[in-house]
Amino acid sequence: MASGIEDYALVGDLHTGALIGRDGSVDWLCLPRFDSPACFAALLGDENAGRWRIAPAGAGPATRRRYAGDTLVLETEWDTPDGTVRLTDFMPPRAAAADLVRIVQGVSGRVRVCTDLNLRFDYGHVVPWVRRTGTGLRAVAGPDAVWLTTPARLHNHDLTTTAEFTVEAGQRVPFVLTHRPSHLPAPVCADPESALHATRRFWQRWIGGHRYDGPYADAVRRSLLLLKALIYAPTGGIVAAATTSLPEHPGGSRNWDYRYCWLRDATFTLQALLGAGHVAEARAWREWLLRAVAGDPADLQIMYGLDGSRRLPEYTLDWLPGYQGAAPVRIGNAAAAQFQLDVWGEVLDGLHTSRDAGIAVTGDAWDVQRALLDFLEGNWRRPDNGLWEVRGPRRHFVHSKVMAWAGLDRMITAVERHGLDGAADRWRATRDAIHADVCSRGFDAGRNTFTQYYGSTGLDAALLLIPRTGFLPYDDPRVTGTVNAVAEQLCEDGFLLRYRPDADGVDGLPGTEGAFLACTFWLVEALHGIGRRKPATELFERLLGLRNDVGMLAEQYDPATGRQLGNTPQAFSLVGLVNAACGLGEVRRSHLPRRSS
Repeated sequence: MASGIEDYALVGDLHTGALIGRDGSVDWLCLPRFDSPACFAALLGDENAGRWRIAPAGAGPATRRRYAGDTLVLETEWDTPDGTVRLTDFMPPRAAAADLVRIVQGVSGRVRVCTDLNLRFDYGHVVPWVRRTGTGLRAVAGPDAVWLTTPARLHNHDLTTTAEFTVEAGQRVPFVLTHRPSHLPAPVCADPESALHATRRFWQRWIGGHRYDGPYADAVRRSLLLLKALIYAPTGGIVAAATTSLPEHPGGSRNWDYRYCWLRDATFTLQALLGAGHVAEARAWREWLLRAVAGDPADLQIMYGLDGSRRLPEYTLDWLPGYQGAAPVRIGNAAAAQFQLDVWGEVLDGLHTSRDAGIAVTGDAWDVQRALLDFLEGNWRRPDNGLWEVRGPRRHFVHSKVMAWAGLDRMITAVERHGLDGAADRWRATRDAIHADVCSRGFDAGRNTFTQYYGSTGLDAALLLIPRTGFLPYDDPRVTGTVNAVAEQLCEDGFLLRYRPDADGVDGLPGTEGAFLACTFWLVEALHGIGRRKPATELFERLLGLRNDVGMLAEQYDPATGRQLGNTPQAFSLVGLVNAACGLGEVRRSHLPRRSS
């Protein structure tokens, strides 16, 4: 059975990523891209779905593990009665091929080590044809081929490749697993030792360019490293998470594929990257965004593939039982076809963020934004599915209207501050009409709080973003009332739910979910903004305590069991941590959204 979600660590090469448990087992790896079919899918089943374990003979979970400094090189150690052994895992960032390198090192004594390799392509569905080579083995299944190179003596039985060997202090036994399309010649496999040095240098050089020096620097650096690992380097797109179908509630059916790029994450991600000085990544993300949304603005999707592709059909893998029995396992995401009004505003807000940070505006980019705004002007009164992708009836969600307001506001700012051409007076009239509509129909004066949607009595964590967008200032009594109401009514043991899933049947789905970590980071910022700085700091430090031993955060958290839930590592959670840390550290960033006059 797969380990706890919080028991995994990530290694990656900016094309894909592997999840490795405390027991030394690679339980998830898609090759060659994040969204490719997995060749190790034990995360969603058992070893028969594919995994690769290396550990001392008879050993359970490791004694300790860590990333080697500010890198994505994972070091896992076991103390045994016979000595100590270290396993070093990493994926060298190179374009020629995808490699997973695993180096076993004797630290002390003399330790017997075992490895079990179960390659299963197409999410555990296809057993490859395996043959020996002079340096290891080659496995082929349809379009995929992998080479395993190692000095260890390999054995094949029961569709599994195994090896047993002994390591003494100072001895190193490497394994290199390399993927390449099966129709191409054999790749030049990475040299394990030189690749290790190059990978360390790569991550250290990258994180060396960051400029955050506040009180939570270690947590921010680790979150940025994990966020960088979720970038698909060829296009600059950032996946929401490295996994699919990890449940939002133990054993539940709220299981989604997050290996795609969500547009609404753009503004938060850009702020996190720019706030830490990573302009190149922010520029690449902006360029990905412009390419993805180009075309008819009426056809804008909430998410796209790594390369900007639009078709993400959702289907299930019925041969996989799901993570600890949480079925179904989904590939693709049907929410891509939903109408979510806020996305138009999110895109315009994200492009405003990059523009305000000094990333040059091109004529084509401005034309795209003008087209998006034209659609927004004519459609802001429509009900939608909201940012939480509810599968119930469309409604007039307050957050969606606020983001429509924000899109218009950012375009007005572009005309007034940056001298771009546009109908600022007409846009201003529409912006003000949206503002009046929200304050009239989306605010409950009796309770002094905004509501989830027009006519609702429920609340939504996204209401915390109202002052962040500039729609109203933090010192407005309506904002203070909303922040306090959300904190009181949506908290579970101090951590925030997105909304009450059972309220009004709003999302059209069975079951419940855990506390949403990104929303709880929004609460940190909101509490800080309304002057409740001590509770904000205390909550932030509680959130830091939810990270696992190597700084990973999934999408959600279950206060009742102390378990992480949902796909991991979750970019939205990591971005929330970075932005909240900057806010608590009083970091002032000139590119944060500002309301125009």
